[in-house]
Amino acid sequence: MGKLEQIFERGLWQSRVIVVVAVVASTLLSLAAFYMATVDTLLVIGKLLPYADPALESGARGAIRDEAVTGIVKAVDGYLIAAIVFIFGLGLYELFVNRIDPALGAGQTPRLLQIASLDDLKDRVAKLILLVLIIEFFQYALKLKFSTPLDLLYLAVGILLIGGALYLSGPGGAKRPGR
Repeated sequence: MGKLEQIFERGLWQSRVIVVVAVVASTLLSLAAFYMATVDTLLVIGKLLPYADPALESGARGAIRDEAVTGIVKAVDGYLIAAIVFIFGLGLYELFVNRIDPALGAGQTPRLLQIASLDDLKDRVAKLILLVLIIEFFQYALKLKFSTPLDLLYLAVGILLIGGALYLSGPGGAKRPGR
């Protein structure tokens, strides 16, 4: 049974290469997200061209500014999502298939791209998702119309919760078992 077991284990080990499908799909999704964010960025820049027109009324200038800030936040959000998907694909490749040799030889590989375990990948993706959620909260807060003091209190509580989430996800945050 030793020979059959060796063949089975070798085949089982080689089957890990199926993860390449997820890596390629993640890379394609990342490229698509980068494309969308870049188009959003170009559209925002295009809408900003009349901003410097001296004949523009202050109300119209304020509307352009508000639209631009919203567009910038959307673009940053899109780039972060693209980065999350890209890092996820790189992490899967490094964990299941092989180390990326050019990255190791570069000498300047960002720590963000050095994935040591599935938990490490999960933590990095979770932190990036937290950043996306913060940006979404910021975008929502920009659109809020504060009609009562309670609205301001809700905003303050939301900011407090975001601060707590950042604290807990940071290096000096809550100690997790096994760390």
